[in-house]
Amino acid sequence: MASGDFCSPGEGMEILQQVCSKQLPPCNLSKEDLLQNPYFSKLLLNLSQRVDESGLSLTLAKEQAQAWKEVRLHKTTWLRSEILHRVIQELLVDYYVKIQDTNVTSEDKKFHETLEQRLLVTELMRLLGPSQEREIPPLLGLEKADLLELMPLSEDFVWMRARLQQEVEEQLKKKCFSLLCYYDPNSDADSETVKAAKVWKLTEVLVGEQQQCQDAKSQQKEQMLLLEKKSATYSQVLLRCLTLLQRLLQEHRLKTQSELDRINAQYLEVKCGAMILKLRMEELKILSDTYTAEKVEVHRLIRDRLEGAIHLQEQDMEKSRQVLNSYEVLGEEFDRLVKEYTVLKQATENKRWALQEFNKAYH
Repeated sequence: MASGDFCSPGEGMEILQQVCSKQLPPCNLSKEDLLQNPYFSKLLLNLSQRVDESGLSLTLAKEQAQAWKEVRLHKTTWLRSEILHRVIQELLVDYYVKIQDTNVTSEDKKFHETLEQRLLVTELMRLLGPSQEREIPPLLGLEKADLLELMPLSEDFVWMRARLQQEVEEQLKKKCFSLLCYYDPNSDADSETVKAAKVWKLTEVLVGEQQQCQDAKSQQKEQMLLLEKKSATYSQVLLRCLTLLQRLLQEHRLKTQSELDRINAQYLEVKCGAMILKLRMEELKILSDTYTAEKVEVHRLIRDRLEGAIHLQEQDMEKSRQVLNSYEVLGEEFDRLVKEYTVLKQATENKRWALQEFNKAYH
């Protein structure tokens, strides 16, 4: 394939915007994708020339349009006959409701009976169908000839058909006016001439509103396709952002983590020192509030006396130790001296303990 067959970047973007958004499912192709896949770009261009917006080939789309045209034609024909049939049934139902409440004229009675008889016979003949196409015997052995005998007289039928046209027109006019009042409740107070004029234009108004609804649906479809495209692009951008964030974390967090830990350690150390100083300050405050200057002076006098007593006891103990050494060779006398020394030593320890407790309390 020649290089001249490849799409240029501008043509590739046009394919992406027109073909992918209207005639083909959303491809979410970027400019780089089209440049890297020129044959795929050409395939998209060829497909856009052979399919319509619904994805069908042009031949099938043409056949489908013709088929839909025939369907609408048959549907219109069927609706006409169905509407006429239902209007006639409503006329008969209204008649039987009316005769229960009021008296009817002989002409009305003859008209509705003839109409009902003609309608029933016609429906039965339709149910029997063509005799040559029926493979099984008819129900109750009836044939069309038997049903034709039940037809009303031709004069009555002609008279009934002439009046039926007026009755059907009047019934349809009522339905049209009811439809108009449902669409525009303000029209209920208008005259029949104004209502008729509005009904004449109602079809154009409804067709216009239907076209507006179809246009709105088409715009909604285009917006949905655009939203899907934007969502896909947004997801790709989010993935790229997450990748960049992950790389930033991996590259920069390890570098700053050690410095951050060192700063946190210094902060905690300073904070701990401050807490210790605060505790010491609270302790000193409690001591200063507990011991006044007079109490401190009294404690000082008590301590001096205790220290003097301890000094005297130590001198006595030293003398006792010297005596003990002198009389070490003695027997029972030595035991007596040992007991005396023990008593003096215990008394000295008690006073020393009292002095230590006093010093603790003072400090």
